[in-house]
Amino acid sequence: MRRTWLGILSKPVPGELETPSGIAAFEAAQVCPDVRFALREDWGESYSLEKTGDAYAVTGGTTGVLYGAYALIRAIAAGEPLPEGRQTPYYPLRMLDCWDNMDGTIERGYSGRSLWFEDDEFSYDPERIRQLGRMLASVGINVLCINNVNVHQPAQHLTDSLLPEVKKLAAILRPFGVRLMLSIDFSQPMQNGLDTSDPLDPRVEEWWTEHAEKVWQEIPDLAGFLVKADSEHRPGPSVYGRTHAQGANMLARAVAPFGGKIVWRAFVYNCLQDWRDTTTDRPCAAYDLYHPQDGSFDNNVILQIKYGPYDFQVREPLSPLFLGMPRTSIAMEMQLAQEYTGHQIDVYAMAPMWRELLDQAGKEKLSALVAVGNLGRDDNWTGHPFAAVNLFCFGLFAWDPDCDPETAIRLWERLTYNLPADQEETFVSMLMNSRHVYEQYTAPLGLCWMVRPDIHYGPSPYGYEFQLWGTYNRADRDAVGIDRTKKGTGFTEQYPKELAQLYADPEKCPDELLLFFHRLPYDWKMRDGRTLIQRIYDDHFDGCAAAEKMYAELKTLSIPEPDRTEALQRMERQVRNAREWRDVTNTFFHRFSGAPDAHGRRIYA
Repeated sequence: MRRTWLGILSKPVPGELETPSGIAAFEAAQVCPDVRFALREDWGESYSLEKTGDAYAVTGGTTGVLYGAYALIRAIAAGEPLPEGRQTPYYPLRMLDCWDNMDGTIERGYSGRSLWFEDDEFSYDPERIRQLGRMLASVGINVLCINNVNVHQPAQHLTDSLLPEVKKLAAILRPFGVRLMLSIDFSQPMQNGLDTSDPLDPRVEEWWTEHAEKVWQEIPDLAGFLVKADSEHRPGPSVYGRTHAQGANMLARAVAPFGGKIVWRAFVYNCLQDWRDTTTDRPCAAYDLYHPQDGSFDNNVILQIKYGPYDFQVREPLSPLFLGMPRTSIAMEMQLAQEYTGHQIDVYAMAPMWRELLDQAGKEKLSALVAVGNLGRDDNWTGHPFAAVNLFCFGLFAWDPDCDPETAIRLWERLTYNLPADQEETFVSMLMNSRHVYEQYTAPLGLCWMVRPDIHYGPSPYGYEFQLWGTYNRADRDAVGIDRTKKGTGFTEQYPKELAQLYADPEKCPDELLLFFHRLPYDWKMRDGRTLIQRIYDDHFDGCAAAEKMYAELKTLSIPEPDRTEALQRMERQVRNAREWRDVTNTFFHRFSGAPDAHGRRIYA
């Protein structure tokens, strides 16, 4: 069996088991000989667990019994008490977005090639897909979008010979309660005979209605369509002078008879910006576009918003859209693929970040949680064996947004490695602190986009400075950062009054976001008495030292092979990366500021 946190289950799920209840009974029997199941179809995805003596009872809905079986397995294997009372997922849509391309590549993929595509065809190991379903079900993920949001061959999935192949893949995952979703191209009617994709043209609406019916005839439980429109050169309704609500609602009407959802990404901004333009501010774009349309989207449209106003940076404030669209169903989009957070080479456990974001957004304001996946064909699924903690924890957070990060990470450790108690503490502490360490040696005080363009790994403080993407830090000999207050770009004004006032005052703004919201001189006094430039120096020296300490600690842990060797090799690369970040970034700012390090450490002038 390929390595997962379900290694405690010694047998692969037999292919003849085609119902959640059948799989539930098989899985539970591997760890406990006395388990009774009671099916309550009206419970849906809910379940409850009880123990009487040495016997267990699982009560649940059609899929709930399977979730209950996995919850039972987790509790027994981790030596934890059973959850009390009826357990129900907080969000009905808990989705993994996969950026897989038909040629087998994965955009921003760091775990090998696609699990289901190769050479412009479906190509997969059915047993491994069943294991994937088992993994997703074990943490409550119930929707899988299988193709890249940057759709390259859209028509084939919906109209050609590939639709039966989608049907076959859906059938393999269905017993695990996992439904498929497909990314579509907004201009697809023009690739199939029409001369327009105008959402208000009756011919376009008719085309989508007909094709939706064809798709749902083949896959009745398809979750819906994911759409990236008017974004990074993707086509969309603005070409025709239409709003995004008009575009999304046209599609929503086509899929509504089948219970389908339209998940519409809010990642829209000017990606052809002139660096000389100091008035256009990319973080303002999504709010400016979508806030006026609040309440205009149909009930089966979900607006999918990236957690920050930029693009999965190491540190961003919460996107103000989460606080500014109370009449719209919205999903928070996270990114398990470590595009800007270490490429699944550097250790970066994300659960502490999610806790902060969900606390700021308010779980009740969201309709769904979605994450860009970190899966691939590597034997361990996620490239770095420790990157699996992010997929595991995402499922727990999507089920229960009140999830405690340390509890979730500790549970993953016990199910995956079950280290001795003292080693467990070291390892869990390492993972809990890994985001802070990575942030220290990479991104100073909320200053984004100092990474190498295109590949997004390794330092390049000015790499994006003169690009078209609106990704500037404006560093010069006097100051660094962008004034995003009312006197600057006005971005702070998109937040509710209390937050706007907090972020707009450099004396009160949280340190980790200081340079995101403000342009400040290098001798600016931080609240702890250090100058801004000294804080930048200290963070990079401290972050690099912390990465070196993580490497030393990892060597003391009895991680089993082959994960141990793989993790140590990647940690060695992380230490080299941290040293490069430290030296390049400190030298960059030293050359601008001319300020020496107060502690006399080496900076390359």
